[in-house]
Amino acid sequence: MEAGDTVSGFSHAAAMPDRPVSAFERRAAIHVVVACYLGWMLDSFDFFIMVFVLDTVARSFGLTVAATAWAITVTLACRVVGAWGFGRLADRYGRRPTMMANVLCYAAFELLTGFAPSFTAFLILRALFGVAMGGEWGVGASLAMESVPARWRGAVSGILQTGYPTGFLVASLLFIAEPWIGWRGMFIVGAAPALLVLYIRRSVPESPDWTLRAAMPTPGPLTVLRRHAGLGFYAIVLMTAMLFFSHGSQDLYPRLFLAGYHRLPHATVVTMTIIYNVGAILGGLCFGAASQRIGRRWALALAALLALPVIPLWAFSSHLLPLAIGGFLIQFCVQGAWGVVPAYLNEISPAAIRGTFPGVVYQLGNLLASPNANLQVWLSHLAGSDIRWALAGVIAVVALLIAGLAALGRETRIVRMGRDRLDPARPVSAPTAS
Repeated sequence: MEAGDTVSGFSHAAAMPDRPVSAFERRAAIHVVVACYLGWMLDSFDFFIMVFVLDTVARSFGLTVAATAWAITVTLACRVVGAWGFGRLADRYGRRPTMMANVLCYAAFELLTGFAPSFTAFLILRALFGVAMGGEWGVGASLAMESVPARWRGAVSGILQTGYPTGFLVASLLFIAEPWIGWRGMFIVGAAPALLVLYIRRSVPESPDWTLRAAMPTPGPLTVLRRHAGLGFYAIVLMTAMLFFSHGSQDLYPRLFLAGYHRLPHATVVTMTIIYNVGAILGGLCFGAASQRIGRRWALALAALLALPVIPLWAFSSHLLPLAIGGFLIQFCVQGAWGVVPAYLNEISPAAIRGTFPGVVYQLGNLLASPNANLQVWLSHLAGSDIRWALAGVIAVVALLIAGLAALGRETRIVRMGRDRLDPARPVSAPTAS
């Protein structure tokens, strides 16, 4: 039995040991993980280029930074479209070719952004990039989770999610060259992910789960979604809380808190950003791996609850060292919780639409959490223009909400998918009934 075989959408399958893994299968799984990690890392890298060059783009087109920031809003809003469109392609035509098309699309739109002749053209290209960006996470996560042995899924989940903060770090390193190559050069360099397609084409196999299902009749996606409406609602609420957790701890922290409230110089803010992104990477790896031992729900709830005692150090410290430690620890917890998400969303997903479901609920949560910055600014005004209470309040509330939602779910690490659904007596390529 797989996720989606019950009314609630959660599997009640008995635990099963991994089928023995051949050296060939192990190499293939490693190639899949590397490709999917790089896909999300490079996607994040391309997105954060826009964040770093926002002011120079504004000057180039003779606009205010506030007006130019609509390019970021449009990118985020269009991610839902990409999650649905590329997800449907992945469910119909396979994860591997869809991921290749997706990478080519976001690299092409990134390249074209560097040649935008007007802000209108720039805005359109960022919207199209948003569509491509929205498709990558769901397709890559489903390909990875369906291709690796069950006992790898927790660790691989953490590895995949660390691609996002790693992309942020790579973009910050490229930003050092911005005075010499300009904002257009930054976007042109951002087209480099197109080379990833060559690696995928040469080394990455198709998802075993999709291969098994390709010849089977399956209901339409809307039929499946109606059948699992409760599951969909639960996943969207959870992702909304998760995205408030990450955006609430990141969006205003460098500029309004470190640079604004504490008046730290630019170089110090950059150093602090690097420190807490290292914490984010380590947190994702640690809690992703831990979820394979203690379970997805416990790992998710534990990471969220551990953020609570860190909040005073993170938001209310007055000196540089405790601020750095607080930033490191809060992102260790925030991205630690996120390290569980790729595995958990794929495991609760109805199997027939696993290419679509995780990405769509993720991006719908992203859309619902998009007012976070405005909310925190409003809360800071209520607190007498004290951004500390806005940061602390949002993180405390959503941490408790995430822990509660995790408690309402069911454990999913025993869900079978991909190669783990095969009969041990049969060859890997032989299809079996679901």
